[in-house]
Amino acid sequence: MTPAGTVRLGEAWLPRKGPVGSACLASLTVPVRSPTTALRRRPSVKIAVIALGKIGLPLAVQFADRGHDVVGVDVNRALVNLVNAGAEPFPGEAQLGEKMARLVPEGRLRATTDYADAVPEADAVVVVVPLVVDEKTAEPDFGWMDAATRSLAVHLAPGTLVSYETTLPVGTTRSRWKPMLEQISGLIEGRDFHLVFSPERVLTGRVFADLRKYPKLIGGLTPEGGRRAVEFYDAVLEFDQRPDLPQGNGVWDLGSAEAAEMAKLAETTYRDVNIGLANQFARFADAHGIDVMKVIQASNSQPYSHIHSPGIAVGGHCIPVYPRLYLWNDPDATVVRSAREANEAMPEYTVGLLEDAHGPLDGQLVAVLGATYRGGVKECAFSGVFATVEALQARGAQVTVHDPLHTDDELAALGFEPFHLGDKADAVVVQADHAGYADITVDDVPGARTLVDGRRVTDAAAWPGVTHRVIGAP
Repeated sequence: MTPAGTVRLGEAWLPRKGPVGSACLASLTVPVRSPTTALRRRPSVKIAVIALGKIGLPLAVQFADRGHDVVGVDVNRALVNLVNAGAEPFPGEAQLGEKMARLVPEGRLRATTDYADAVPEADAVVVVVPLVVDEKTAEPDFGWMDAATRSLAVHLAPGTLVSYETTLPVGTTRSRWKPMLEQISGLIEGRDFHLVFSPERVLTGRVFADLRKYPKLIGGLTPEGGRRAVEFYDAVLEFDQRPDLPQGNGVWDLGSAEAAEMAKLAETTYRDVNIGLANQFARFADAHGIDVMKVIQASNSQPYSHIHSPGIAVGGHCIPVYPRLYLWNDPDATVVRSAREANEAMPEYTVGLLEDAHGPLDGQLVAVLGATYRGGVKECAFSGVFATVEALQARGAQVTVHDPLHTDDELAALGFEPFHLGDKADAVVVQADHAGYADITVDDVPGARTLVDGRRVTDAAAWPGVTHRVIGAP
């Protein structure tokens, strides 16, 4: 059951409302551990994957596709039944359906709701259970992860490697999971079993490609745990050649669970801070008649500047959330806090641009284009659509929402009145950069006299007679 006021973001439950975003990746330069060959000598490794969500299920499929025996555990009986039927339970993940259709009949992959059916025989257990983040306080609620860890501990067998992949505040693996697993199982970490943290670094829709593209980061509580994690992930993953990485692509041992936990928070927090800076530049440019994208492109023409693009909102699976987990450990991180506040303010700021260009919005029909947090991905978690609609309604506007990836019923379930291209509206706000929005014209929104594009996807020439505004442009 979904916690009140939250929505599932891949492997995390997060507040339904909030700003929008994009990717979560960066490179770190650390020594690469040379993989041992013990696991490779075995015909297969027995693996349990705990939680078969949008990250957990593709991980389980990846492991099985490398020739290993995988059992997925999930509390959702309907999802388990779909997996066991070889049916893809959610759309949009490249290659997932075709791989499942092959691996399930081969007996490499199956699912269960019973920890006792998966954990005792596993050589490795990978945990990707949702983390809950409180909507108001932004503090983590470990309830679901605690429950899964307790169930895992009851059935934990000597010799098992346990790897947590859910993004966590720094110190959680050592201070929370280790004592819980030891107390319930009666086993000693570092002697009877090994515990590591290895953050997922993938985007939904392209999980298999990202698993190959980016180094797999791991950090153990002991050197032996780190060695076994390198051995395990080397056996279950394969990597693209990356000559741009000074240490080469592969499994990177960061030396401690804390370093691996921080690496995931650092790479996503960097993105949030960078976008926050770009948004502040855009607001200054708006006030002074400057096209901020020309400034950004000019700045980025030399190799030491990597300014991101501004926009109406920042959201998605990583960027709006993980800086909050970092702030939970480091409340004095003023740069991180300021960037998060700057990005959270962008939907309100964008609606202010519309009001300045259009006039009072009370009683006006406003169409918001795009419900998802980014174009081409059917995911609305932390999408800017929620704050944008609220800001418009606070000004008395009548708001409708369009999204090419959602049906009318799905939009209604999100609390929106659906808009159809061809319907009348007085004003338009572009919230998501769906590819098709580049081709819409004034004929698609009869009666519109103002458009504010929060993603720079529309062509002003296609909107003759309409006041056309873009964030960070004169």
